[in-house]
Amino acid sequence: MYYPEINKWIIPISAVRVSLDELAHDGNHGNEGICLWLGNRGEEGLAIVSHCVLLRGEYIKKSPMNITIQPELLREVHEKAQEHDLTLLGQIHSHAIIAGVDLSWVDKKYGVSAPGYLSVVAPGYALTPGTTLMECGIHVFMPRKGYVRLSDGEVRNRVLLEKSATCSTFTIG
Repeated sequence: MYYPEINKWIIPISAVRVSLDELAHDGNHGNEGICLWLGNRGEEGLAIVSHCVLLRGEYIKKSPMNITIQPELLREVHEKAQEHDLTLLGQIHSHAIIAGVDLSWVDKKYGVSAPGYLSVVAPGYALTPGTTLMECGIHVFMPRKGYVRLSDGEVRNRVLLEKSATCSTFTIG
């Protein structure tokens, strides 16, 4: 199978902190923010996040209700991932307070549609200090179903936060 099934994700707490800080930086300017997560698909349906990708430059546009990433920037991400033998496993992005933590129709229509891809939505532009992953909407792309939001119980069972793991950061663009 080209995309092995993913049943659990291991995410370093440091990746969550780096990501939320990145989103809050854009939120301070009144815009949505995004951070990509790279890592490896392990055995027995396990995905391990090991790298955060901060996107910069002319090929990304952030606004109060939308983020647009041009293919040129995603190619750079892909090249960096290949160089380090990593896979794009997911992303975290923010929504305005009024938008909540569900995926928007734009997220669903234009987001990455790879089986097991994790799409996390942080509330309120991620501006509340101490926001936890449990306060975010956590969605998984599933074949023939599209994006499905995980319940709190599913998040507790399937998304494991690793306290001691470190997360490297790439800035691309």
